[in-house]
Amino acid sequence: MKYPIPTVGALARGPQGRVLLVRTGKWGGLWGVPGGKVNWGESLEEALRREFLEEVGLEPTRLRFALLQEGVFDPEFYQPQHFLFVNYFAEVASEAVRPGEEILEWAWLEPEAALGCPLNRITRSLLEAYLREEG
Repeated sequence: MKYPIPTVGALARGPQGRVLLVRTGKWGGLWGVPGGKVNWGESLEEALRREFLEEVGLEPTRLRFALLQEGVFDPEFYQPQHFLFVNYFAEVASEAVRPGEEILEWAWLEPEAALGCPLNRITRSLLEAYLREEG
């Protein structure tokens, strides 16, 4: 029997007020946020901290739940999966990214400017929620 896969991700704001976007090979060239799957026995926030360290070498703080989204065989993802995306807003103390093996590119952008990037739909919804809250 198959079940949806829980994942975590966060739109992180750096010390200059910019947000971090990353690009991996899993979303068809589209930009997203650091995150990944939750391991068995791991809390959502523990998973988020682990994924951030693995992917970008940063420690997220001031975690705030943002959105719960679902992707059922999302055509933007490189393979058919059923994901539950638990999205957060976070802060990081540094913009010194140390990319892990999955990260092809990263960028720190003003939140409004980030909307102009080719974002995956999950990240676009998260960024729009962030702008509504901050606006």
